Amino acid sequence: MIRLTHITKIFGKGGNNEIRAVQDVSLELGRHTFTIIVGANGSGKSTLLNIISGTEIPTSGNIYLGNQEITSLPEYRRSKWIARVFQNPVNGVAGGLTILENFRLAALRTSNKNLSPGISRSFQSEVRNRIAELGMGMENKLNQPIGTLSGGQRQALTLLMATMVKPEILLLDEPTAALDPKSAAMVMTLADKLTRDHQLTTLMITHSLKDAQQYGDRIIQMAEGRIIRDIEGDKKKALSLNDLYEWFE
Repeated sequence: MIRLTHITKIFGKGGNNEIRAVQDVSLELGRHTFTIIVGANGSGKSTLLNIISGTEIPTSGNIYLGNQEITSLPEYRRSKWIARVFQNPVNGVAGGLTILENFRLAALRTSNKNLSPGISRSFQSEVRNRIAELGMGMENKLNQPIGTLSGGQRQALTLLMATMVKPEILLLDEPTAALDPKSAAMVMTLADKLTRDHQLTTLMITHSLKDAQQYGDRIIQMAEGRIIRDIEGDKKKALSLNDLYEWFE
């Protein structure tokens, strides 16, 4: 699905403050997999996600999506294949627009970025039905500005919007870090359900070892810009929470 070969990212190359944020990372994510990345602050997790999304271009190495090399493609060109949910619920929405208007923008993610006709009744019905599945009552608030919702509500809607048009890759950048425990649990349950129901290839960064142990079929640990552990399948399922805590002792 997506393959990274010998990716390195250096900030301030050659200077006194040179930082090797990612060092010679090779990684392949297969179709319909849910991979978790953990690591201490500064381990390179976010930089790696930025490189995949196109926010950062690697200093060296290559990125392939299927058979297509996308190493130098900017973020907006990759948006037709790659959707991303950020840590802060504010970053994933246009707060001044209504719920319905935000969903319309999300639906245009894979199209040419031209102005488009207004929202049809069939589109409204589709959005209402998808939101109704959350069981939060927001399907009756489509004309409410999305910025007036709680963080958990916005993050749940952002997840739905990210999959409004099925992406090849779904990137979850600490999606529960800014949420209270109840909202965080709801968002993670939804992320897991969307990944399975839509057969997505999902890559998530988290600082929650509980979520890292509970979700996903593969777990990667990064340190000093490198992958130091990569466990999947039955071995991933067998990991206990104490096992993960021991990684950071």
